[in-house]
Amino acid sequence: MRIAMIGTGYVGLVSGACFSEFGVEVVCVDKDADKIGRLKQGEIPIFEPGLDSLVEGNVKAGRLSFTTNLADAVAKADAVFIAVGTPSRRGDGHADLSYVYAAAEEIADALDGHTVIVTKSTVPVGTGREVEAIIRNRRPDADFDVCSNPEFLREGSAINDFMRPDRVVIGAGSERAREVMQALYRPLYLIETPIVFTTLETSEMIKYAANTFLATKITFINEIADLCEKVGADVHDVARGIGLDGRIGRKFLHPGPGYGGSCFPKDTLALVKTAQDYGAPLRIIETVVAVNTMRKRRMAGKIIDACGGSVAGKTIAVLGLTFKPNTDDMRDSPSLDIVPALVEAGAVVRAYDPEGMSEAAKLLPDITYTQNAYEAMDGADAVTIVTEWNEFRALDTARMKAALKAPVLIDLRNVYDPDDMRGAGFAYWSVGRGTRGPSNAEEAAE
Repeated sequence: MRIAMIGTGYVGLVSGACFSEFGVEVVCVDKDADKIGRLKQGEIPIFEPGLDSLVEGNVKAGRLSFTTNLADAVAKADAVFIAVGTPSRRGDGHADLSYVYAAAEEIADALDGHTVIVTKSTVPVGTGREVEAIIRNRRPDADFDVCSNPEFLREGSAINDFMRPDRVVIGAGSERAREVMQALYRPLYLIETPIVFTTLETSEMIKYAANTFLATKITFINEIADLCEKVGADVHDVARGIGLDGRIGRKFLHPGPGYGGSCFPKDTLALVKTAQDYGAPLRIIETVVAVNTMRKRRMAGKIIDACGGSVAGKTIAVLGLTFKPNTDDMRDSPSLDIVPALVEAGAVVRAYDPEGMSEAAKLLPDITYTQNAYEAMDGADAVTIVTEWNEFRALDTARMKAALKAPVLIDLRNVYDPDDMRGAGFAYWSVGRGTRGPSNAEEAAE
């Protein structure tokens, strides 16, 4: 089979490469000629573990190629996937569907023979019907079906998520479309992956319901963490105690500075706006959005409190800038709220991230970037962990103390054990756990 993947962003590139690994002939299409040129040279524009070798292997095998020629790619395809961006629209928070609809118009002009057009982008309910109408109005003679096939890829483990997913969701209105999609996902049938066939609208809703539910779990445990700090409970024990209940589950119950990334922030907001448009407001999700926004801003206050109530003139080392480890994605990362607030409060910020500094430099230009974690801590008044990269999980505490002016660690990801850090002489602040060691920076320095 042959498919065209419109868009070579995170979803399009990963999905295209994985489909080619399944044995499908894939052409990835993008308007950005420079990006396509770099992909043809083997340069991967995003950081995702294993993606470079996957792309390289399938390009060499002749199953994966890149082009700016949408018309040619679509004309030869059995299925065309729309995997363009749907960012939040400035001003109102609705998903911006202009790229999706523009792609639909171009696809319509290029159709030749029966083609299944698949929305892979995360789109509000009703988008698939609108794509169908756009193509039908533009090409009344065209032979096509429109499907919804939302992605459920976690950045940092996207290839495994595609190859061994919990489920595949497909919204399709005809048997012919279902047969094409079944053929594309045949390798997953062989490993008994659940394939959920639904209507277009239901498929689109499943994607938003899944992401907003996960965002709600994160926000719930973050608020429980705040209460744990007040009453002297340990949020990790609470999370384990409730997570072992099969009705709740253990995943997404790790406290931190709030969710970020390319999906949860825009998808929760988009679903809120859709619900308001249809007169069925989602009060729980509205609260989740508000609480998460406030939480990221409050994390800077936690750091300031740990530094004795002021960071004016102090140097703060920030470890981790991306919204999660194993990605270079800075979109809606908590660091984008935390770092500017520290700078505004008078701090000098030195930061290190294993993969995200190039992108971070565009968004956070007023800080210093270092070559490693210890360089960031050299002479700093405190260090904070914002992203839980593996290399931050086993830092040498003796080397940290030697580098820092005072051994103050604000661990926003709860990477370390409070008792261990207290035993090492640190003033240790974490999320949802009461043990801090020495009560402030001055005491730690004594």
